[in-house]
Amino acid sequence: MIELVHVEKTYQADLATPFTAVDDVSLSIAAGKLTVLKGPSGSGKTTLLTLIGCMARPTSGRIHLHGLPEDTLPELKEGDALEITSLPERFLTAIRRRTFGFIFQQFNLIRGISVLENVMLPTYPTGEDHQRVEASAIQRLEALGLARHLRAPVDRLSGGEAQRVAIARALINDPLVIIADEPTAHLDSKLSEDFMELMGQFKSSGKTLLITSHDPIVYGSPLADRVVEMRDGRIVKGS
Repeated sequence: MIELVHVEKTYQADLATPFTAVDDVSLSIAAGKLTVLKGPSGSGKTTLLTLIGCMARPTSGRIHLHGLPEDTLPELKEGDALEITSLPERFLTAIRRRTFGFIFQQFNLIRGISVLENVMLPTYPTGEDHQRVEASAIQRLEALGLARHLRAPVDRLSGGEAQRVAIARALINDPLVIIADEPTAHLDSKLSEDFMELMGQFKSSGKTLLITSHDPIVYGSPLADRVVEMRDGRIVKGS
């Protein structure tokens, strides 16, 4: 599904102190599997997610996506491998919206608007039919046990409820890949186990899952097909 070849990301605040967050990473991520990126804070996990998810560009190296639908981009044919690192931003936006669903550590819900509106937000730039999108959002929220909160402001939700809203939002465009960055960092053990149960359901439906975590409930789960350990921007185990 995703292939990284000698990927590097270097930040340079000034000429004297460049910092390499991702250092010569080559990695293949299988479709329909759950891959966990494990490592301490500062190991490069989150930076690697932003590169894979088309939210940033690598300084060097290549990232290929396989198995994308033909209508993701003009002239994309079935079976083509798409090299995303040199594409113009407008194409990256289309790929990001169609291919990836993001679950962030802080959830990034918009305060002051309803649960339903938060879930529908990623669809607004696409110009899709409002009624169809609303029906889809309601269906996803109901499936996650949030039917009674549809019209409630997100400010009133518990931590576990807010995370489920973030999951529904990540799924609203029916992505091929779900990317979650430290999703259990602010959850207790029970909610972390509930989260992994949900991830198991999505895996069973054919989604590819990529999760960063240093939580043993995540990387020690039997649902994890592969655990890749990072340190100082490099893969040290599981490549």
